[in-house]
Amino acid sequence: MSRAERKIDHIHYALSTGQSRRTGLDDIQFVHRSLPGSSVMDISLSTEIGGLQWSSPFFVNAMTGGGGQATADINAQLAEVAAVCDIPMAVGSQMSALRHPEERLTFQAARKANPRGMLLANIGSEATVDEARAVCDMIEADGLQIHLNVIQELAMPEGDRDFRGAIDRIAEICGRVEVPVIVKETGFGISRETAQLLNELPLAAIDTAGFGGTNFAEVENERSAQPMSFFNNWGIPTAVSIVETVFGAPDKRVIASGGLQHAEDVVKSLALGASAAGLSGFLLNILLTEGQEALTEHINQMKTDMQMMMCALGAKSIGQLHRAPLMIFGRTEQWLRIRGLEPERFAARVPAPFDS
Repeated sequence: MSRAERKIDHIHYALSTGQSRRTGLDDIQFVHRSLPGSSVMDISLSTEIGGLQWSSPFFVNAMTGGGGQATADINAQLAEVAAVCDIPMAVGSQMSALRHPEERLTFQAARKANPRGMLLANIGSEATVDEARAVCDMIEADGLQIHLNVIQELAMPEGDRDFRGAIDRIAEICGRVEVPVIVKETGFGISRETAQLLNELPLAAIDTAGFGGTNFAEVENERSAQPMSFFNNWGIPTAVSIVETVFGAPDKRVIASGGLQHAEDVVKSLALGASAAGLSGFLLNILLTEGQEALTEHINQMKTDMQMMMCALGAKSIGQLHRAPLMIFGRTEQWLRIRGLEPERFAARVPAPFDS
């Protein structure tokens, strides 16, 4: 099977397997604030990642490219929606375009459709500095994602089997590319120990990409003659991974992703300590089943819903949302407690005065 055919397979399997709602975010509940002293008109959704100012804390996270005209059309449509909604967008892994120049157009379609928007390039941790620069140049990127996909590669019949030297390659890329660098997982979550290693690098942010969204182990196992079913439930749920990453990398901005669907998921993720949130599979499903207009409406409604929830919490900014008290229940609470991450500290937080 060619790489392009595999990319199309990924889309079909991702849509058929859907979103599992195993992110752990349903274990989070806010402590209601009857006197928030707030006004919706004063709520700011802006955030900052690596010196880049984002008008919204959520963005279209990496999905596809390298699958011929079908993926070019998807990237163009997503980019058009991102332009209308004024949110950033990341493209999928561009390694295919480095190996097969004819596939570059499938990624460049995003820049063509959104010439002034904020775009993030994407490459794997096996990349060299020259390859990292090339994918940034390919789409005139404002930032670069380096993805970690050990489980997907192991589950993939033709995938990599050697992951030595990744941290050194990432460090070299960070020091030699001219755009902010984000390291992201691909659906299996960042642990505290991994975050501690990444905290030593000059990264703009760490994207948790936790378990609970599109499961690439299941995707690869669906097309494998010898499926590695033991990887189907492998990973750190998104809610847990956010806390693990914030705890392990206190000097870094954290981006939440992995199965996020609605504004409530985003607000909960931000309250757990993230500074931004990426959505991918859920948005792709809306685009392919309902169209661009429906996706635009969904994203704009998310912004409105976020403002309403932040107003109810008396949090006029993402920074103040980090101080909102919340309760953590169920498996998420158990995981955090066993790992020594003190889930009770979230319940004891003192919210910021709205006018501070």
